[in-house]
Amino acid sequence: MAWRSVFVSFDNLTEPSCGLLRFQLSEILRRKSTNIRLSLTPKTPSYSYFHWMKINTGSTSSGGFMEIIVLVIILTATTTATMEAAQAKARCKSQCGNLSVPYPFGTEDGCFMDTQFFIKCDESVEPPKALLQDSTIDVLHIDLDAGELRILNWAGSDCYNSSGSSFHFSTWLRSGLYNISSTKNKITAIGCDTYAFITGSIGQDYATGCLSLCDEISDVINGSCSGIGCCQASIPRGVRDYEISLASYYNHTRVLSFNPCSHAFVVEEGEYEFSASHLNNSGEDWKLPMILDWTIGDHSCSEAKKNPETYACKENAICREPENGNGYLCKCGDGFQGNPYLSNGCQDIDECETLRPCSSTCHNTFGGFYCSCPKGYEGDGRRDGSGCSPIVNHHNWKLQITQTAIALVWFDEGMGLITFVDGIFKDYESCQARALRQVHEEEEEENMNQMWDEVEEIEKDRQAGRQNRRSTVKMDKFA
Repeated sequence: MAWRSVFVSFDNLTEPSCGLLRFQLSEILRRKSTNIRLSLTPKTPSYSYFHWMKINTGSTSSGGFMEIIVLVIILTATTTATMEAAQAKARCKSQCGNLSVPYPFGTEDGCFMDTQFFIKCDESVEPPKALLQDSTIDVLHIDLDAGELRILNWAGSDCYNSSGSSFHFSTWLRSGLYNISSTKNKITAIGCDTYAFITGSIGQDYATGCLSLCDEISDVINGSCSGIGCCQASIPRGVRDYEISLASYYNHTRVLSFNPCSHAFVVEEGEYEFSASHLNNSGEDWKLPMILDWTIGDHSCSEAKKNPETYACKENAICREPENGNGYLCKCGDGFQGNPYLSNGCQDIDECETLRPCSSTCHNTFGGFYCSCPKGYEGDGRRDGSGCSPIVNHHNWKLQITQTAIALVWFDEGMGLITFVDGIFKDYESCQARALRQVHEEEEEENMNQMWDEVEEIEKDRQAGRQNRRSTVKMDKFA
């Protein structure tokens, strides 16, 4: 089958909108056809939230193909409008260039919760660039649910030539109230005559680092940072600053032909893949993404709730405490979506429309939903559950079987009782498997015992009746 593809550009599609759109489209395309494939990939490097929608379909019908494209456009408009409407504070800008700026962050006075959440929007460039407070640090993404900022920061470099040191650039970060994520970042150094130190004193005093050596470029393995050409170390928990220092044992004289520079940086885990070609990189203008953790204040949830005037979690939102650092975060409760830091920011999700979870009738409720089956059917009504199936009247069915067995035993005197009843039970079990599929063992045993009792009573009555007929015959003969 020949698969066809199309790319559709969404320049203003933010990552939260992108995730919801991906889910909605996948569900719809899954129901429409098995010959449709959907993937969402970055249009530019992974730290930019421009997106392309790529659709592959086995259908050769241009009409069907265009139907999917129209569906994408409609869903994108709806999803983006829904997400953006709940993000920013009223009468505040919700966008700076490619960055969606949700409250508690803001770009103007009166639009952010406090100075910690100020985003400077540099409109002197096109597109406008979002910067962290008054620094030169690029802000790439703000994650309300995770309490994370994705930023770009410089790599440090230490370069040499045949005359000695040729270029040196140190990199550092003082994040103020933000923790440098210890779970989502790695300290990374590359070089074949390299040792890197990272130190800090805000949050807690610490020092760590790693060593990377190699003799030949053939020694290094692409994708590996085990100490040969590339090394990595973990970020301590609870730190808010770092400064990286680079040094060399032999000024790279032994490896100058293929590795004139050492480099070191803090990078989001999974966003850097080592390559042997990086050993010959000058390192100038080299920026990489990293994650900062943010929270509201420095109080726990229980302490923050004591002061309703400053408590940041609004209606239908829940408070949670982060794994790293002090303070708290807000999140819309189950069945709601939007911005938990804005009044009425958490809106009810109509799961019946967005998830289509029911195989029969779906009922949306405030903060949830439930499924129901039509009259004459039973089950939970869910697509991922038991669904709906016809109700079988167990008692009536068993009564009919019992009455049939009694009638047959009464009128068929020539059949052996035990053989006949055994056959009845076999037929009973066969019908049971087809009609009920599952009958509780105790209930089955009780029904069988009851049937035996009734059959035995019938047999006693039949034997008594036969004996009476024989006596009557004998009396007639002697009359």
